[in-house]
Amino acid sequence: MAGSLKNFRSICKKIICIGRNYSEHASELGNAVPTKPMIFMKPPSAFIVPPNEIKIPSEWDELHHEVELGVIIDKQCQNVTKEQAEKNIGGYCLALDMTGRKVQDQLKKQGHPWLLAKGFDTSCPCGDFIDKTQLNLSSSVNLWLSVNGKMKQNGHTRDMIFSISDLIVYISKYITLEHGDLILTGTPAGVGPVKRGDHIEAGLTGENNFKYSMKFNVASK
Repeated sequence: MAGSLKNFRSICKKIICIGRNYSEHASELGNAVPTKPMIFMKPPSAFIVPPNEIKIPSEWDELHHEVELGVIIDKQCQNVTKEQAEKNIGGYCLALDMTGRKVQDQLKKQGHPWLLAKGFDTSCPCGDFIDKTQLNLSSSVNLWLSVNGKMKQNGHTRDMIFSISDLIVYISKYITLEHGDLILTGTPAGVGPVKRGDHIEAGLTGENNFKYSMKFNVASK
């Protein structure tokens, strides 16, 4: 069914995101390292692909960048085992979790949900489908991101607190994962602000030197 996943963005019903899945990232934001996966969601309307631009909502002055490895679900998953979880992976993608950090911090202090800071339009810039044969999860995938040509994030999936299969097991206990759904697996350290007019480039390198990269501009208005 991998062929039908090449257009996963058009069939995706939900984008499930994992917060604080790299301990250094949790530390840089002053957050405790979680003992269980921290889950939040974005709506599929958050998707954006090149050459479209990332748009900062008019009343905000900046966003934070977070580069992530995305996992695309092939078959329906409900309360699966770790072995079943790996079989239900259809492929991967490179994605950004764009975040209104100031808004998120304000909402957290008030004890309110922070969907607005994560789920706004264009908050999930996303690359093309990557066949699962191209990335071997038993070895580490390098994730990187630069802003205006300056490297900001450069991490490895081996530093994840919760593995991809563990995430699928945990999520599927509570939420049925469906064909085309996307899981964003967390971001390495180095997150920071982007402003209107900035240029973002992000990429990954896997086993056997497989490489993928994408570029996005932040709209000037």
